[in-house]
Amino acid sequence: MLDATSLKGCPTLEFSVSNKRMKVSAVAALVAGLAMAGAVSAPAQAQKPSAPEAHAKADPKTTEQWEPMPAVVTPGPTDSGPPSDAIVLFDGHNLDQWVSTNDHTPAHWKVADGIITVDKSAGNIETKQSFKNYQLHLEWRIPKNITGEGQHRGNSGVFLASTGPDDAGYEIQILDSYNNKTYVNGQAASVYKQSAPLVNSMRAPGAWQTFDIIWTAPVFAADGKVTSPAYVTLIHNGVLVQNHFRLTGETTNSGTLPFNPYQEAPIKLQAHGDPSPPISFRNIWVRKLGPQ
Repeated sequence: MLDATSLKGCPTLEFSVSNKRMKVSAVAALVAGLAMAGAVSAPAQAQKPSAPEAHAKADPKTTEQWEPMPAVVTPGPTDSGPPSDAIVLFDGHNLDQWVSTNDHTPAHWKVADGIITVDKSAGNIETKQSFKNYQLHLEWRIPKNITGEGQHRGNSGVFLASTGPDDAGYEIQILDSYNNKTYVNGQAASVYKQSAPLVNSMRAPGAWQTFDIIWTAPVFAADGKVTSPAYVTLIHNGVLVQNHFRLTGETTNSGTLPFNPYQEAPIKLQAHGDPSPPISFRNIWVRKLGPQ
């Protein structure tokens, strides 16, 4: 490298710049020319460690979290079985956890052979308990002898929050969508009239279907204004079909209603009035989740 010491004693050059005579070392002139061409580097400066080097030198213990310890939850014998902290809403024996939606009298759907079959004349049913944020598992079956087409073929629904009588609330559609064409935001696993499923993962009529749902309830201020909307994630038969979808309000056949303020609400099952044979349910459980 060339420096000031190495330039001592070198011959000089004399030239004019703007009518002024200047003398410079010949080597200095050469260095200046080379520097302009990028051939001579500037004096080396101390370099900071690169990000990977700094990361390698960091103490891993500074990023370890030891408390609070997560609670221990014993899983069910299978992935569809209720874990130890679940509230079992239907275990195949009775409807003790359910009431009729409109008058809150005991639910009158049919229970036999470990399953619930919808009684369309009895109307919707909902849970006695109310919930906010939760994980829900339920299984449902379209009859093998199903008839009809479109929305008139095994129509039902699970309302993630029942905010009033009849069909008030937030509905995930249940329908025979196995080779049955209808509007996509009304097929099985849609957030009714708001979000079509990402894919159609239906099994054929006669087979049991599973829904695993994560529901994040809307949050309201004291004056009823929405401070955080509702979100839903849905896995249908092991396939993700709604990925943290943000709802725009309550679901309705004509579009979208505003969010109706509530703190906790029951889970509702629909007795739809279509003329096809009624569907069935089994193995329904829920896990309460903390605030999001």
